[in-house]
Amino acid sequence: MGRNTVQRQIILTGLQKLNSHPTIDEVYAEVSKEHPSISKTTVYRNLRQLANDGMIRQVLLPDGLERYDGTTVEHHHFNCTKCNGILDLEIDVLDDIDDKVQKKYGFRVERHDLVFSGLCLNCKE
Repeated sequence: MGRNTVQRQIILTGLQKLNSHPTIDEVYAEVSKEHPSISKTTVYRNLRQLANDGMIRQVLLPDGLERYDGTTVEHHHFNCTKCNGILDLEIDVLDDIDDKVQKKYGFRVERHDLVFSGLCLNCKE
């Protein structure tokens, strides 16, 4: 296994441990606990590559921070506007949304990011 493959696996494992849609800084903090010699640049570069390869998902939120999700199964997200928590949503009714956009506008949809915003159950009370 080459150095890049080892680093990529370390970073993937760190991301999956967090299970919280972490930022690059949060993944770096997690990975550097066990691997203090790894650089933030290495984490950044490998997260981007893992996302490009479809092994993880980049989550685009209004806060502008790059966040990552170790779950690659098609799903959507809910972002709490009070605590800034991010929760996974599985909604069957949106399964054919790419087809609808393609048929109506003629685009070729490769992926989409759908984020609902509001108050989570804890903050709502």
